[in-house]
Amino acid sequence: MLLEIENISKKYDDTVVLHDISFCLKPGVYGLLGSNGSGKTTLFRIICGVLKQSAGTVKYNHDDIQTNPDAFRSVLGFLPQDFSYYPNFTGMKFMLYIAALKGINKNFAKKRCVELLKLVGLDDVKNKKIKKYSGGMKQRLGIAQAMINDPEILILDEPTVGLDPKERVRFRNLISSFSENKIVILSTHIVSDVEYIADEILVLNQGKLENRGVSSELVSTIQGYVWEVIVEPVKLDEMLAKYIISNQKHGEKGIVLRIISKEKPTDNARHVQPTLEDLYLYYFRGEAEQ
Repeated sequence: MLLEIENISKKYDDTVVLHDISFCLKPGVYGLLGSNGSGKTTLFRIICGVLKQSAGTVKYNHDDIQTNPDAFRSVLGFLPQDFSYYPNFTGMKFMLYIAALKGINKNFAKKRCVELLKLVGLDDVKNKKIKKYSGGMKQRLGIAQAMINDPEILILDEPTVGLDPKERVRFRNLISSFSENKIVILSTHIVSDVEYIADEILVLNQGKLENRGVSSELVSTIQGYVWEVIVEPVKLDEMLAKYIISNQKHGEKGIVLRIISKEKPTDNARHVQPTLEDLYLYYFRGEAEQ
């Protein structure tokens, strides 16, 4: 099982959204980390065959997915960021509808729908209209519909946006439970969502693949760049304007700042261990300031 992204680029008129993206994925959970507007959704839509790339090729098991798109769709599960549903459908009716669109045998479909709704914790509300579901329940319904054909590739675009911390933890656990013997790609700008479940992280910055690796490897690239500094309140604005600040809090001796900088910011600065959140801010400082 191998998904190959080869030299993918996407251009709208004079605007380049993706720049020569290449990577190969084997079974596992991959986090696509990037800020809003970094090209994550565009890349996913190209992989799913919804959008045509300007250049490059997407291959699955060495075959161009455009050669037999129906065969590729049969092994693909997709939860888009703007997951659409019919509010007056019940969860069960919606799942059966998706099964019909996928061409799944009617008798098998009912059994599969019941199984998945139970797995995502919606068994007790399967006959309730979707418009009465909470945000977390709708997202769980979204992953259930993406799994209905038992896909080999599962693509989840910003699946935890809008969820409270408890629902996000539940959702991450759910994704992990689905991931065995599948290629799962999860895009997000919420660092903790990929930090806990991704086997490998790909950093997409302004349409370019900036870096990839396991969390510890990526974080090690900014070893020595993260500092803790205590400053007087009157100097706070100056420090905020000059440095990337990943955290600030009031301490007994002043304001304690966590600063990301290649150079030592002040004489009293001391090194601290970097985190994946520090790395995110290091790559996406401009977006964070907008």
